[in-house]
Amino acid sequence: MAAVQPAPNTPGTPPAVGSPPPPSPGQGRGPVAEGELLSGSAYDLRLIRRLWRYTAPHWHLLLAWALFMPLTIALELVQPFLFKYALTEHMIGGHLDALPLDTVAYMGLVGAQGASGFCEQWFLQLAGQRTMHALRIAIFDHVMEQRAAFFDRIPVGRLMTRMTNDIESLNEMFAQGAITLVADFIKMIAILCLMLAFDVQLTLLVVVTLPFLVGLVEYARRLMRQSFRQIRVRLAAMNAFAQEHLSGIRVVLLLGRAKIATREYDEINAGHRDAYLPQIRADAAMYAIVEAIGRVAVGIVIWYAAGHRAASVATVGIVYIFIDYINRFFIPVRDLSAKYTVMQGAMAASERIFQLLDTDEPDGGKSDPAITAREDAEDPLPPKNAAAIAVEMRNVHFSYGAEPVLRGIDLRVPRGATVAVVGATGSGKSTMIKLLTRLYERDRGAIKIDGVDLRDIPLAELRERVTVVSQDVLLFAGTLAENIALGKPYERVKLDAAVRRVGLDRALERRGADIMAPVSERGANFSAGERQLVAFARALLRDPEILILDEATAHVDPEAEGLIERGVAELMKGRTTLVIAHRLSTIRNADLIVVMDKGQVVEQGTHTELVARGGLYAALERTFRRQEAE
Repeated sequence: MAAVQPAPNTPGTPPAVGSPPPPSPGQGRGPVAEGELLSGSAYDLRLIRRLWRYTAPHWHLLLAWALFMPLTIALELVQPFLFKYALTEHMIGGHLDALPLDTVAYMGLVGAQGASGFCEQWFLQLAGQRTMHALRIAIFDHVMEQRAAFFDRIPVGRLMTRMTNDIESLNEMFAQGAITLVADFIKMIAILCLMLAFDVQLTLLVVVTLPFLVGLVEYARRLMRQSFRQIRVRLAAMNAFAQEHLSGIRVVLLLGRAKIATREYDEINAGHRDAYLPQIRADAAMYAIVEAIGRVAVGIVIWYAAGHRAASVATVGIVYIFIDYINRFFIPVRDLSAKYTVMQGAMAASERIFQLLDTDEPDGGKSDPAITAREDAEDPLPPKNAAAIAVEMRNVHFSYGAEPVLRGIDLRVPRGATVAVVGATGSGKSTMIKLLTRLYERDRGAIKIDGVDLRDIPLAELRERVTVVSQDVLLFAGTLAENIALGKPYERVKLDAAVRRVGLDRALERRGADIMAPVSERGANFSAGERQLVAFARALLRDPEILILDEATAHVDPEAEGLIERGVAELMKGRTTLVIAHRLSTIRNADLIVVMDKGQVVEQGTHTELVARGGLYAALERTFRRQEAE
């Protein structure tokens, strides 16, 4: 049996390069979460350009929208002119026999406007939905590519806000027609031009009210901008808090924290509610004042017509068409605050989304061009199982933040051997496994499989060659077969063989089920022992070169213990196995035992040798024996 060389004691280690500090307690709950307080601008050309990359493939839909949009405006604005013509030429003029034709023409214009408006909205919203689909896929793919340290640094609740609320904010930009602010602006210009064509002097009198509108819009915009920034901050904090407590609901209930959590959530929720108040005030004030200014403009028209024109049919027509156009002019102004809020939300959401898309975990390898080049290299790797030493760690250092976790680990695992790694909590056992699977990147040192540096092995191949089975087994909603295959196209015969070899079939027989049994969220309808057997079947199906059991048998019920032990034995056959365990039955049968303390390998040998030596392992062995006796 080949020996595993203990690591020489290496005093100290520098802080991890690019490694973020561990998240502070309550991160993401405060009034201002990092990355949430953004500019709040309703229009940002840089963000529009980036959004265009996802919209550009659907340019033909936007072109169709751009063609129908002016047609819809034209069909709308010609209606008052037709009504004025019918009023002055036929109704007042006494040609009532022409009114049916006027009615048909008017209804035709209304119908044509409706059809054109339908096509306009159809093409715009279809382009929007396809853009949102592409953006959702891009975000999800990006998040799935990140390493574990990325999720240590960014709370899951904040990620969920990015992937759901922020995408929906962008979606509202299309769905609620906020992007049609362009169309509104064109319509308002067209109305002013038509009014000037009818009566320049009267139009100039009406335009006197516009400076008040501009001042009002700017004031409301500033209020809403400040309010909106706080709304997004409070919403992210609320989502993070809810996600954290729902994920840990059992702890919340068992330790009696429900009332405290409710009180804390109420405080955050109250902050979110109060953040809306300035926006509500601005929106309500703007709506009321715009309505008032519109009525004033109508009053100006009536005053002007009464005092400065002789009564005539033409005057009646001018008064009517000006009142109609004024009403149509002020409708988009009145709705501006709502659309501005949506646009502001969309820009803030897109800024956060692109911040996420631009984020690559520093220790994940993506920021290192050399690593990326090696992963993309097409040079053939040495054949698997070609080296006598399956796993080698040489002077490996790692820290999550400023505090070193691994201090110069040296480890050599012979091919086909079963090596147990033991040590007190916090000694670095699980961290060593995370480095071996590249969930994190080492700070310095070398890690090799079959003599090949880990960074020279593409991640996809590494995850095929190394499989980890931990004590916390996550099952996804679906069927048991889907949870074992995890999306890979295995034949039913292979699935049944893996289930049978690990003993899962016997566990299923006890409950009268098979591998097509439904699985609820997180596998709550299966026991811990059954979930563990599912994890064994997953690993067996993948037939890994190196198997890592991370305390995989630590917490199983006595009824399932026999099945678990047989499943572990079947899984370990013919493989190089690293075992992190607290059970003497697992440790005692290992070919070699490596003892870790404070991030270093301090002892190594067989069970008998280490007990006889009377060192740290002997003390741990007594602790394990006492725990099992209890």
